[in-house]
Amino acid sequence: MEVSYKWLQEYIELPELPEEVGKILTGTGLEVEGIEKIEAVPGGLEGVVIGEVLTCTRHPDADKLSLTTVDVGADQPLSIVCGAPNVAAGQKVVVALVGATLHPASGEAFQIKKAKIRGAASEGMICAEDEIGLGASHAGIMVLTTDLPNGTPAARYFNLEADYQIAIGLTPNRIDAASHFGTARDLKAALNRPLTMPSVDGFSVSNHDLTIDVRVDDVAACPRYAGLTITGLTVGESPDWLKQRLLSIGLNPINNVVDVTNFICHDLGQPLHAFDAAKIAGNQIVVKTLPEGTLFVTLDGVERKLSATDLMVCDAEKPMAIAGVFGGQDSGVSDQTTRIFLESAYFSPTSVRKTAQHHGLKTDASFRFERGTDPNMPIFALKRAALLIQEVAGGAVSSAISDSYPEPIQPFRVLVRYRNIDRLIGIPIDRTEIHRILNALDIEADEMSPDSFIAVVPPYRVDVTREADVIEEILRIYGLDNVPLSVNLAADSLSEFPKVDPNQWQSRVGQLLAANGFYEILTLSLTRPTYNDAIRSTLSGADVTLLNPLSEELSVMRQTLLFSSLETLVYNLNRRQKDLKTFEFGKVYSKTQGEDGTSKYTERMRLSLAMVGNQEAESWLQKGQPVAYHDMATAVQRVLNLFRIKQIDTQPADPALFQYGLTYLVNKKPLVSLGIVQPKLTKLVDLKQPVFYADFDWSALLKLANTKTRYEEVPRFPEVRRDLSLVIDKTVTFEQISRLAHQTERKLLRSINVFDVYEGENLGADKKSYSVSFTLQDPTQTLTDAAIEKTMQRLMSGFERELSAVIRK
Repeated sequence: MEVSYKWLQEYIELPELPEEVGKILTGTGLEVEGIEKIEAVPGGLEGVVIGEVLTCTRHPDADKLSLTTVDVGADQPLSIVCGAPNVAAGQKVVVALVGATLHPASGEAFQIKKAKIRGAASEGMICAEDEIGLGASHAGIMVLTTDLPNGTPAARYFNLEADYQIAIGLTPNRIDAASHFGTARDLKAALNRPLTMPSVDGFSVSNHDLTIDVRVDDVAACPRYAGLTITGLTVGESPDWLKQRLLSIGLNPINNVVDVTNFICHDLGQPLHAFDAAKIAGNQIVVKTLPEGTLFVTLDGVERKLSATDLMVCDAEKPMAIAGVFGGQDSGVSDQTTRIFLESAYFSPTSVRKTAQHHGLKTDASFRFERGTDPNMPIFALKRAALLIQEVAGGAVSSAISDSYPEPIQPFRVLVRYRNIDRLIGIPIDRTEIHRILNALDIEADEMSPDSFIAVVPPYRVDVTREADVIEEILRIYGLDNVPLSVNLAADSLSEFPKVDPNQWQSRVGQLLAANGFYEILTLSLTRPTYNDAIRSTLSGADVTLLNPLSEELSVMRQTLLFSSLETLVYNLNRRQKDLKTFEFGKVYSKTQGEDGTSKYTERMRLSLAMVGNQEAESWLQKGQPVAYHDMATAVQRVLNLFRIKQIDTQPADPALFQYGLTYLVNKKPLVSLGIVQPKLTKLVDLKQPVFYADFDWSALLKLANTKTRYEEVPRFPEVRRDLSLVIDKTVTFEQISRLAHQTERKLLRSINVFDVYEGENLGADKKSYSVSFTLQDPTQTLTDAAIEKTMQRLMSGFERELSAVIRK
C-alpha cells in the first residue's frame, strides 16, 4: 500500500522528515518498505528561489540586456544580467541560483553557472515560465505578487514542493490502516498529536429533484447501504490538486467524478461507486443475488457468469454492478453523464471474498471490503465525496441520504486484566499511559476496576477481538524498543497449546524412520474402486465417491494407505530400485449412514510402513539378506518406543490383508497391524515380490503419547542373569511368558529375552522349546543366592501352573 507524505500532513502535523515518519510507522507495525521522492515538475525547482529586483539599469554594451541586483535572502545581493524586456526594479521574480539545474518546457536541461556577459558578471538567472517548465511563454520573466520573504523556495510559492510516496507492507489484519486517515490514526497514537478531520459541515440537500428508492434483499451480505443523488454536474478533467494526489500513490486520473471516488477510497478507506442515474431503470436500486449462470458484462468488457451467491447491485430491470467488487459496463459514469447516484456501503467480508475469488477479480474496493471496512464510515464518506464532486464537477445534491442499516454492528467488548498486560509485555506500564494509548486508538474503557476493565473496540478494528489483541495494541504504540531486554529473556502467551502437538510428533517419527533408512512418500487420496472392493470386508464404511471424477481409475477416496504404498513400490521396482523402505502419513476416508438417513463422512489419519527386497544393499562385506517379518516388527517397535508405549496385547492380524502377522492392541483397541501382505493384493498392482507392511492408527497413537520423562540413578549393585528352558504348547506366545513373568516378579525382574527356539519330533507335534534369559537386579543391595533362587522358583512355579510349561533342567 502506498501513502503520500503531503497527504498525511492534511490529517496530522508532521514536522518530521519522511524517513523519520517511516521509522515511526514501522514501530507501530505498519512496516515501511520504501520511500520514494516524487517531484511535481522535473528537478522539483531545486535551487530556484523568490528574489526581489533592487536595481535595474541598461547594459552599456548591449541594448537588449539589463544589469540588475537581486535580493535572494543572502548576505549580499546578486548581480544578474537579464535579457527580458519587462524586468524592472521592485519586482518579485523567480531566480535560479548558481548550481541549479533547470528543465525547460522544451529542449535539454541545463545548469546555471557564473558567467560574464558582454563583460558584466552574472551570478544567476531571472526566469521566464518556460525556462523552469511551468508553461510555454517566453515573452518575459515571471513577475510575482507575494509577501513571501526573499530566498523562499519557488516550489513553495507554486505549491510544487516534492512529495514522498511511502510504501507500507500492509499485513492482512491491518485493513483499518488501508487509507491515509487510517495511517494517520496510528501516527496520532504514537506521536500523541491530534488529528484534523475534513469538515462536512457544508453538506446540504439542495433539492429533491431525483429520488432513487433503495431496497436491500440480502441484509446478511449487505448490512449497510447508503446513497444520494447529484444532478447538474459536468464530467471532465480533474483539477491539478486532485490529479497530483492520485498520481502520488500511483493511480492514474480518469475524470473528476471517478477521481473523487478513488480519492475517498484512499483518503478514508471507504470504497464508493458512482452510477449514471440516467441508466438506472425505474429509479430503483435493489441489492440482491441473481440466479446461477446469469450473464453480466463488467467494466473491463468481460462477460462473466454469476454465481448464485454473488451479491449484485441492480435496478428495476437489470444488474448494474458486482457489489463491492466491480462495476458494470453499462452503468458507469461517462462524459455525457449529468446525474449520478453515489453509493457508499458496508458489504460482508465473506460475501465479497467469495465473489472476488470466484471471478478472479482484485480491485481496490474488494481489497478493503473482503477484509472488513468501517461500518460507521459510509455516511461521512458520502457527505465528503458529495462536497468534493460539487467542488470539481458542479451540480447539486438532489435527494436526502438513503441509509439502510437495520442491525447496526456493535463494538467488540473484551475483558482485559492488568496482570496480563504486565505479563505479556514483560514490564509494568503506567495505567494512565495504557488508557492514553487505548483512547488514542479509539478503544474505550468500560467497567473499570482495580484489576481489570472492559475494552470497547470499534468495529473497524476487525483484528482486535481478544485480550491478547488489545495488549498487542498497547505494546505496538508504547514501542517494542522501549521494553528493555532482561538477562534471562523469556516469552509468555495467553493461548493454550495442546499437550500433544501432532505436527511435532509427525516430525519426530519421520526423523526416526528416515534415520533407519525409510523414505517418506506422499501419494494421492484418490484411488481405484477395485482396490477398496478387494478388501471390502475389512473396511469400516462405504466408499466416498467423486461426483465428477477425472477418470474411472481415480473415482473414489482411499480407505487404506496400503495400495498407495504398493503402487509406489512398483513404480520404483520397475526402475531397478530393488531394496525399498517407505513410510507415509496420510488420511483415509469413509462414509456411513446415520440414523436419520443422512450420510456421515469420516476422515482418519494413518501412518504406513512398507518394506521389500533386502535389508541392506549387497556389498563385498556382507551378502544381501531378504527383509523378514522381524525387520518390520523392529521398525514398529521403535515407533512405539518413541511414544513410550509398553503395555501391549497382540492378536493375529486380519487374514484378508496379511498372509501372516500381528495386530498390537492397547486397552483392547487396535493400534497397529503388521505382517506380510496377501499375495492376491500385491497382484492387483502387478507386484510379485513379498511385501511387509504396517498400518498405524495415528490418532490413537497420539492419544497414548507419553511426554513425561523419568530419570533414575544408575544402580550401584550388579545385575544377575539366569536362564530357563521351557517346553510349552505352540499356541503359547512369548508375550504371554513375558507378561506372566512381570506379574509374578515386579520388584527384581528387569528384563526377559528369548535367545533360542527349538521344535522337534522328540518334543512332540504340538510343542516347542524356548530358551529364556532373565535379568534380575535389586537397586538397594547385592542379590544373594538365596534371593535369586527364591525368585526363580516363583517364576518356574508360575510357568508350570499358568502355561503348563515343562522346565528342562
